[in-house]
Amino acid sequence: MDAGRSTRRAVTCVILGALALVLVTVGSGPAAAAKGQKLGLALCAPDENTFTLGINNAYFPLLTGAQWVFTGKESRQRVGLRIRVLDQTEDLYGSPGTKKMDTRVVEEIEWFDADGDGVIDANENLIEFSLNYFAQTTPGGTVCYFGEIVDIYDGGVVVSHAGSWRADGAGNAPGIFMPALPKVGMTWDQEAAPGVAEDQVTVLSSGTVTVPAGTFANAIRVRDVNPLDGSKGVKWYAPGVGLVVDGPLTLVSSSMLP
Repeated sequence: MDAGRSTRRAVTCVILGALALVLVTVGSGPAAAAKGQKLGLALCAPDENTFTLGINNAYFPLLTGAQWVFTGKESRQRVGLRIRVLDQTEDLYGSPGTKKMDTRVVEEIEWFDADGDGVIDANENLIEFSLNYFAQTTPGGTVCYFGEIVDIYDGGVVVSHAGSWRADGAGNAPGIFMPALPKVGMTWDQEAAPGVAEDQVTVLSSGTVTVPAGTFANAIRVRDVNPLDGSKGVKWYAPGVGLVVDGPLTLVSSSMLP
């Protein structure tokens, strides 16, 4: 999904109360890593790894047809977010001297959800639409991020493609979206397009989190930082489900749930 969505819109906190986000325990999930451990982008380098479209990373599973729906408020307006794993692939690289590879396409749509029902109604304007490209290392299990194509809307009209990038663009590289074994203290570059998309992620803690869709143990809380504008955001990922909190937006339904 779009690693830069929250930070581009300057989300800096998780809204509590009505959305029922509750941290119950801390430290019951992934073991702590050495403080400040930075993962290298070689984990996702195309020439140093092999990849699969069968993305089953515990904290970021992307099964074809899976869907997640979030609701919440940004700048006092109700917002919805829908993420879907498409039965669609995108080819990257393939120029002379490089290895062509397929990536899984994930669609992300954010809109002004006036009635808060998690459905895009005819009278509700889009905020952002993106197609994101992922693959998972094999063996290994690290989910690698190969870019996104972004449409940003204003009044129902596309006004910008800010944040769009591809790993096969000049000077770019695949980012690490989710390591196979994320640990508290780990940091990595989720995007690797200098001057365009450079989001960095740090695992802050682990524990149990409650959102409208349910309660999830052994979840990890991460901080997104966009060094290009200094904005920050917080997300939670739950094993077997994936993203459950995205800044002020919380999961209300998912096909990944029992």
